[in-house]
Parts: sequence; structure tokens; C-alpha cells
Amino acid sequence: MSYQVLARKWRPRTFESLVGQEHVVKALRHALDEKRLHHAYLFSGTRGVGKTTLARILAKCLNCETGISSRPCGKCSACVEIDSGRFVDLIEVDAATNTKVDEMRQLLENSVYAPTRGRFKVYVIDEVHMLSTSAFNAMLKTLEEPPEHIKFILATTDPQKIPVTVLSRCLQFNLKQMPSPAIADHLGKILAEEKTSAEGAALALLADCARGSMRDALSLLDQAIAYSGGKVTEQAVRSMLGAIDETYLYSILEGLARGDAAAVLAIAEDMRSRSIAFDGALQDLGALVHRVALARAAPDAVDSTGGLGERLAALARTLDPEEVQLYYQIAIHGRQDLPFAPDEFAGFTMALLRMLAFAPGTRSAGELGRSGPAGSKRPETGKRVSDPQAVARGAFDGDWPKLANSLDLGGIAKQLAQVSELKSFDGETLELRVPPSAKHLAEKNFQDKLRGALQERFGKPVRLAVTISETTGNTARDRAASAISQDAFVRDLVENLDATIVESSIKPAQ
Repeated sequence: MSYQVLARKWRPRTFESLVGQEHVVKALRHALDEKRLHHAYLFSGTRGVGKTTLARILAKCLNCETGISSRPCGKCSACVEIDSGRFVDLIEVDAATNTKVDEMRQLLENSVYAPTRGRFKVYVIDEVHMLSTSAFNAMLKTLEEPPEHIKFILATTDPQKIPVTVLSRCLQFNLKQMPSPAIADHLGKILAEEKTSAEGAALALLADCARGSMRDALSLLDQAIAYSGGKVTEQAVRSMLGAIDETYLYSILEGLARGDAAAVLAIAEDMRSRSIAFDGALQDLGALVHRVALARAAPDAVDSTGGLGERLAALARTLDPEEVQLYYQIAIHGRQDLPFAPDEFAGFTMALLRMLAFAPGTRSAGELGRSGPAGSKRPETGKRVSDPQAVARGAFDGDWPKLANSLDLGGIAKQLAQVSELKSFDGETLELRVPPSAKHLAEKNFQDKLRGALQERFGKPVRLAVTISETTGNTARDRAASAISQDAFVRDLVENLDATIVESSIKPAQ
């Protein structure tokens, strides 16, 4: 016999064998067992989560010769023909290629005739959102007053494009993306039936790469079996997927935590020598930072057993919450910026250097590498480094931009200080305005860091009140932009060379 791909061979044929959609299955089962049948159903969800499969199972439940039931027999002629795709009263339509009103009108005209074999005529319309407006209008009358022998099952990946007049006439079910552990477990059961061995880590990789789609996971599993010669190993799957070894990512985060630019860049160079895709590396780095954040907030929610688990727990203890949030943002934005980089390696390493540059605390933009290539300390280049012990504590003269630049802050808390504008200060409560464009900087933990720096400066408790409203232009960043624009050299560039000042890149010197 010819080989049948796993996605077709192991397509669920009953509600019991359907994975990951228990909320939909429960509702449909109750409706079928109590004979509370609707005339139109809408299944929405991303690709490969079981929309068409669920439609075929529902068609069997409605047309099984043993009667309407949530457990069709699977043996009668109706069930067998539906499973094999040749049941005359199950009409499957691909709306992506049948979008015109004439095609829909012809379909609806034929619907008035009684079923040939089954109890119901079941119309499954896939990617229904692709229908034209005229085709949707043609459906409305039939959906509003359908013949008793007609059932419509609509499937879509984009329910927002379906007119509300159609949505209101359907029973709607949203199918979820399947969690990776459930996908990996299902792949393991299939391989056991197929008498094929596999490593658990390999299945976890395939499940993660499938991004919630069981069909994609089965297609990848087919590919992995062929690639590995029958034994699905983690090493073979990583090679097939071009997936990065997680130890690289842990080493990068550990280097970032130490502020060791030379070590971080050496790891990146090693990754380049192994032809690792840096787009995927940034994505996986963001995923690892997310796990670190979870390990900090809820240690019990993350598996911290084994070698890598211990390294994860150590990173969660070492990294400051602000650093974790910063690294996550830079990894996400670095991936978005990758197409604009000179090459992927440059884009990846610049993202890593940006993490070092904006790290909170003592690692400031002017102190990227504590060490050079040989591990020696980087010489001072005339930049001023704030020393809170050396700054005299005294009364505040009302010059908020000056104070904001001199506070012992780093990362996002420093950005919050620099984009803020003083509203009032009565000696105990300091009120700041933050423009709406920067409201993401005004989260509570960043305000707490700013309050702590202010209390250290004033030598007494200070209350901080932050409101989101338009500023008048008297912030540290505004002052830096003004100084840049008034500089004679910059004006010369603008006037003579048609240069442009990119205001978002201006940052006040520390």
C-alpha cells in the first residue's frame, strides 16, 4: 500500500480522539445528546487546530445510522463514507476558490432538495471569510430560514471579516491553539503506535515549533522520521529545524548578568560559525527571558529540575526584574529590526550590546564593556559617571531636568525620569507629568525605583505622584534635544547637508 502521511492517517474520527478542544467538545456533546441542534455552526481558530476535523465528526454525529448521538458508531455506511470523504450529503466547499455570488447562489439552490442518503445535508464551508459581500448576502436568507434537513458548518481563521449579520445566525466556537505539552504527548502516543522510537526532548522541540497546530506538528514529525532514519533524536530534530542549543542562550544571559561584553560577543561569534539563524536565536532568547521572568514571579510554575533548570533558577535570582523586562523588550524589538540590519549577525550582536548598554545600575551607556578583548578594564574616555555619595544632598532648586540627569538610576527608571516634567513639589510630595507617548514607562516598579533614588538624594522620605498628560517641553530629554538643535556644528550640518535630527535617538548625558 502507498504511504499515508501522519496528518491524514491519525486525523481524529471521534470526539474522544480530538486533542486540546475539550471546551468545544463538551458543548457539542451536550447539544447532540439532548437533541438541541442548531442549523449553523461557526468554528474559528488558527490553522491546524481541528476546524475541518471537528466539522466531519459533527457530520457523522448527525448522520450516523444508529441515530443522532455524540458517539457515532464509525461502522455504518454513513460513518465510513464520511471518514473516506465520499458521503454524498456532506458537501465541503473551499470559500477561498468559490468566492463569487453565482457559485454561492447555485449551492443554495441545490440545498432545498432533500438529502440523498443521510438524515441531514451538511454544508461545510472552509475559510468562509473569503466569500464576497454579495455571496454573504445570498447566504443570509437561507441562514435565517433554513430547511429542516440542512446544517451549515462554517470554518474560518479570521472571524473578524465575517459580517455580523452572518455571525448572529451561527452558534460560534473558538478553537484554541494547542499547548506544546499536549502536542508532544500526542506525538509520543502516535509514535508508539507506529513502532518508532523518539526522545522526549525531540518531541518537545517539534511541539514548540508547531506553534499550537497539531497538523503542523504531525507534518514536522513526518519530516523528522525521514531525516533521522527512523529514530527521532533531539540532535537530529535540532539539525533539521535549525534550532539553537539552549546552552548558548543561557551562556548569553549569564554573560549579560556579569556585564561581560567580550564573553557575550564570543558566544555570538561561535553561533555564527555554526550557521545558526539569528532570527530564531532572538526569538528563543526572548522565550528564555520570559521563563526567567516567570521563575522570578512564580518559581513553582517553572520546571527548575536538571542542569538547565538550575541555571534558570540562578538567573532568576541574579537578574533584577528591570533587567529582565529590558532584555525581553530588546529581544522582541531586535527581531523586528533584523531585516533593516546590515546582516543578521550585526543585528543580533547590536541587540546584545544594547542590552549591555541600557542595563540598570552601574552598567550605563558609556560603560558597555567592563573588559576589552583581553579582559582588561576599559579606560575612561572623559564621560562623567554619577556617584551618589559624591553628590551633595541639598534643597531642590526646581530644576527637574538637571536633577533627573544626576540621579543614580539606570534603564527604564532613568528613561522615566528623563521624559517626565515637574508639576509641583512641596517638600514632601513631588508631582510629575509623563506624556501619553511614554506612559509605558510609568509602571509601578519603575516609579518605585525613581522614588528610591529621590529619597536617597533628599535624605528623607518623598512621596511621588505621576500623572499621564501632555508636557510643556521642560524635560531632560527636551533640554537635550534643544541643546543639540542649537549646536553650531549640528546647525551647519542641517543647513548645508540637509541633515535631519532623529529626536528619538537623543539621550541626555549622564
